[in-house]
Amino acid sequence: MSTFDHANLMQGINECLTPFRKTQSEAMQGFGQLARASMAEGNISAKNKELIALAIGITQHCSGCIGFHVKALRKLGCTREELEEMLTICVYMGGGPALMYSAEALKAWDTLA
Repeated sequence: MSTFDHANLMQGINECLTPFRKTQSEAMQGFGQLARASMAEGNISAKNKELIALAIGITQHCSGCIGFHVKALRKLGCTREELEEMLTICVYMGGGPALMYSAEALKAWDTLA
């Protein structure tokens, strides 16, 4: 498997979006508020919400989402076992393409430690 550098990908995304956040501040503030409200601890734990977000990122084939949500999961104390169990659901629901992005998520897990 080729090395996928999620740290640099996330840095590049943040750098590219910095001017966009300034020129489109109202929309980006709205997006930020939606993200904070959606991911806040509630009836569903923040960790479970991040697992859901990562699953969607995997099935939507979004490498940036994989990096950002794996990083958040590590901060929330997710275990590799929890990650792998969620990945089996991604593969079940998304087939072969989800398996390929699951491999990418595992690589991100190992490199974003």
